[in-house]
Amino acid sequence: MDVDLIIVGGGLAGNCLALSLRHTGLKIAIIEAQSRHTLDNAALGDRALALAAGTVDALKALNLWDGISHAATPIEKIHVSDQGHFGKTHLSAKKENVPALGYVIAARDLESHLANHVAECQHTTVFYSTRVVGIMADEHAVFVSLKSAQESINLRAKLVIGADGGHSSVRQLLNMTQHRTDYAQSAIVTTITTSRPHQNVAYERFTSSGPLALLPLGTHQCAVVWTRKGDDAQTLLQGSEEAFINELQQCFGYRLGALRLDAPRHAFPLSLIRAAEIVANRAVIIGNAAHQLHPVAGQGFNLGLRDVMALAAMIVAQRDKDIGAPEFLASYAKKRESDQARTIQFTDTLVHIFSNDWLALTAVRNLGLTLLDTLPFAKSILAKHAMGLHL
Repeated sequence: MDVDLIIVGGGLAGNCLALSLRHTGLKIAIIEAQSRHTLDNAALGDRALALAAGTVDALKALNLWDGISHAATPIEKIHVSDQGHFGKTHLSAKKENVPALGYVIAARDLESHLANHVAECQHTTVFYSTRVVGIMADEHAVFVSLKSAQESINLRAKLVIGADGGHSSVRQLLNMTQHRTDYAQSAIVTTITTSRPHQNVAYERFTSSGPLALLPLGTHQCAVVWTRKGDDAQTLLQGSEEAFINELQQCFGYRLGALRLDAPRHAFPLSLIRAAEIVANRAVIIGNAAHQLHPVAGQGFNLGLRDVMALAAMIVAQRDKDIGAPEFLASYAKKRESDQARTIQFTDTLVHIFSNDWLALTAVRNLGLTLLDTLPFAKSILAKHAMGLHL
């Protein structure tokens, strides 16, 4: 079967890329290892996504926002603090003259919304429950071998794109080197109900064991992303709901009143994963296949979508030529290098600064937060970074 483009991975990044190209006339094949039912019911769907304002602008440009905006909660303020210390700062959408600094949405809602739109695309074929077992390229085309329960399938295209996550089969099959840093932490995600309304404030509280984020949902709910060291995470995950809420309440305080657990708890190990190269012969990797970040700054999906939009724009400009040409892929890698490096460094630095209790560093970071709260221009820079508008 001949197509123009093969996208491996039918998640957020892969589907956004397909939808970015839906009006180009390019024939696209999406390969997804899981079934649609499995994806719709996966535990990862419970996680909250913090959509930067720049990400929402991109979704609007793709005519994908209006159909899902009702499920998203705007972030009007961000409150940053350090547990047990005086340092804190506040960011405000009003002061930045924007309607919201970002939005919070359940990953499952956005994933289903995108998948439903992909299913309606005229020139796109989705292969669910299908694995990539081989990739081989020559000067003119890339050949991808697939395996499903029923049959073996061979595809030929000009370009293959790996959008298949941190354990990318595309990256592995092409022997693309990756650098991995294990943070020895896990992110516990769940949803809580608060006795006081959150008033569209997102809270980021730094603790000696890692950051705690409470992201607004609805009026009296918050998505929890709580980073804890390995053993602590397992204890909190396996203990009673009462013990979990007591520990969370002690860590966060009573700014939102009494907290109540409202959803199952899940934990995901945290690592920084970055591919040494993001292009190969007629192949490119995007999103988590290229870079998997700590959730401390909520930049993972936002960075991945910037990959998508940059690549889609370049493919549109190149569509009458060879979209898998080496010089074309090299130009894409160069275009994305600065943004990826800066966002990865920013996130990794936050992890190391705010996930320890070294006394001298604690004093410095608290002084920094206090000074930041008194410097409008510095707060504006940080707010633009949070909104994905700094690039």
